[in-house]
Amino acid sequence: MASPPPQLTHRNLPLLFLQARESVFARFRPILHTVGLTEQQWRVVRALLDHGPLEPRQIGDICRLSSPSLAGILARMADLGLVLRERLEHDQRRVMVSVTPEGKALAAKLAPTIEATYRALEEEMGVEFIAQLYATLDAVIARLGEAPGGEDG
Repeated sequence: MASPPPQLTHRNLPLLFLQARESVFARFRPILHTVGLTEQQWRVVRALLDHGPLEPRQIGDICRLSSPSLAGILARMADLGLVLRERLEHDQRRVMVSVTPEGKALAAKLAPTIEATYRALEEEMGVEFIAQLYATLDAVIARLGEAPGGEDG
């Protein structure tokens, strides 16, 4: 005889976050594909543009990428000429990653279309709603803290 299903009374918050992420990112994915970038590569470029040169651990934390995945992503991005990996002079075990001029040029090429997509979202959902959404997401992150380790996806 089958046991009764568990009594789950709350909505599936993690699933809702994933569905919302996909609804938003579906508007940006085609833009990235026009230049052959993956979502993860774009996350890395944006993190480096927003924060400046970073160590791989910092990139993984910001972009929610596991260390093994990030190593492959950075290797491919370096091969494409989008990022530069340099050993720190005072500690050869550590590496600093920065966006190359080619990576910055690619971001500059994408910027008008990406910004137009943000404006379209604001028109569709309302500027005030988007501002509230940013504030709510910032509050969720601040209250719950950063999850340990990176995640892919």
